[in-house]
Amino acid sequence: MEDTVALRNPADAAPMDRHGLERLLAAVAIGDAQAFERLYHATSAKMFGVCLRLLADRDEAEDAVQEAYAAIWRKAAQYDASIASPISWLAMIAHNKAVDRLRSDGTARNALPIEFAADVSDTAPGAPALAEHAGETRQLDRCLNQLEARRRTLIRTAFFEGATYEELARRTDTPIGTVKSWIRRGLMQLRTCLES
Repeated sequence: MEDTVALRNPADAAPMDRHGLERLLAAVAIGDAQAFERLYHATSAKMFGVCLRLLADRDEAEDAVQEAYAAIWRKAAQYDASIASPISWLAMIAHNKAVDRLRSDGTARNALPIEFAADVSDTAPGAPALAEHAGETRQLDRCLNQLEARRRTLIRTAFFEGATYEELARRTDTPIGTVKSWIRRGLMQLRTCLES
């Protein structure tokens, strides 16, 4: 399964595939500022969508994206292609920065439903990329549906609504350690399914 991200920089006409993003991350890991700029242009719209979906505030989302890219600059050498795709790794960092902002605010915010993610401006991918994305979405749905209902619900709530372990434990009246274990096992099952 290849990740494809449409580039926002008009000078870069073709979408950036998984291997292109891996090469950029490798260059960023050794301090290549030009590669970092290309990585930012190739992926920032999607990372903004991740943050906006959780924070429901454009200014907060922009700040979270900036924090995410500062972390990406510092941590690029830690990226491991055998563990996650570049987009998944970047999205995880953006997601974590958005969740950190939610936690530091001290008040719960209403996350936008996942359906609003489509409203975030981004360059439109071509038909082949759309077809590939539709296939990936179907595979993700199929794999999620193979999970036990409790794990599936926890994973969806954590990743699509930005709920923390503490919130999930409170909502389900379950010890936090159990929630973490269920999510970890569910993610392992999901990864195995997606790789098959």
